[in-house]
Amino acid sequence: MAALRNQSEHRLEGILEKAGLLQELTDREAAFLLELHREDDLEKLFKTACALRERFFGNKIFLYGFIYLSTWCRNNCTFCYYRKSNSKSVRYRKTAEEVLDAAARLAASGVHLIDLTLGEDPYFHNRKEGFQPLIALVHQVKKRTGLPVMISPGVVPGRILQDFATAGADWYACYQETHNERLFAELRLEQSYQQRLASKEEALRCGLLVEEGILTGIGDTESDIMLSLQGMRQLQAQQVRVMSFVPQQGTPLADRETPARIRELKIIAVMRILFPDRLIPASLDVDGVAGLRDRINAGANVVTSIIPPLMGLAGVAQCRRDIDEGNRTVAGVLPFLEEMGLTAATAEEYLSWVEKEKAKLIRLHGTCLSGSNPFSEISHQ
Repeated sequence: MAALRNQSEHRLEGILEKAGLLQELTDREAAFLLELHREDDLEKLFKTACALRERFFGNKIFLYGFIYLSTWCRNNCTFCYYRKSNSKSVRYRKTAEEVLDAAARLAASGVHLIDLTLGEDPYFHNRKEGFQPLIALVHQVKKRTGLPVMISPGVVPGRILQDFATAGADWYACYQETHNERLFAELRLEQSYQQRLASKEEALRCGLLVEEGILTGIGDTESDIMLSLQGMRQLQAQQVRVMSFVPQQGTPLADRETPARIRELKIIAVMRILFPDRLIPASLDVDGVAGLRDRINAGANVVTSIIPPLMGLAGVAQCRRDIDEGNRTVAGVLPFLEEMGLTAATAEEYLSWVEKEKAKLIRLHGTCLSGSNPFSEISHQ
């Protein structure tokens, strides 16, 4: 037993040393890290992940404002509180002025980005006017705040992605949840795995940065997680995330338990080791500010789901947690960062990172932006 333990320790040290030298790990080496369970081994894993984050980002953390502008959705995902058939979920669709007011408050509070998220709302997806109001809203938020904008509208046609980019969007977020196609079919009922993946590939060709994400604790195995990490590497997403499943009232998975958080933390750390220069979120949406420290200490470098209080805005996994109490705010987050010896980046530092990554995309793909630009007055400067 002692010999096996010594062999395991030696292997771990070799893998982490390799990671520290920025050498690409094999799939077997990454899988070995996911299987760690001893406390001292996990401490070494997290220490390596944080060292890599510091090498590329120093002690700076990015902050994302979150506006869930519509909770209506045409889909029936088995894990989601806002699935079409859930009569228990909170439904609203914010007006453009309400969204702009929330965005202005977030910008004034010190966030680095405005994340505009919605379900696949039939108001946009199934109407003749289509996405034009949402495209215009992206432009208005960009103009009002001067901040980078992320748009998360679900799967949309390629021409709409082009329109979002033209309007000033910088990011497109669309989570595969899993790269196991069988499990995907169980989670995202009657949705196309390939179409969802292709939407992100098209977004990159349009010059949009892409966030990819997975959900853990929904029947996924270590092999499934490795499959997702391989998919993220192939996609070359600029931001990658993992979130723990949280059971939702009124859904088919309401009685399933949420996973132990160490699972999510290990995945964050392995993501940091595999993608040391990428953005990796510590979401406030799962455990609120109480879960922030562990996720940052696992290697995350972005705090997401910062929501202005008392504006009737919901979260996703936790639709109300910490919001109206004012804890999911910049002011609520900064003391935690300070205690960890970290600090919020400046708006200029985040914008510089975004612009460098977008320049890489243009060199790689060119740009699909063409024709007249009705939003030409938008400036990224």
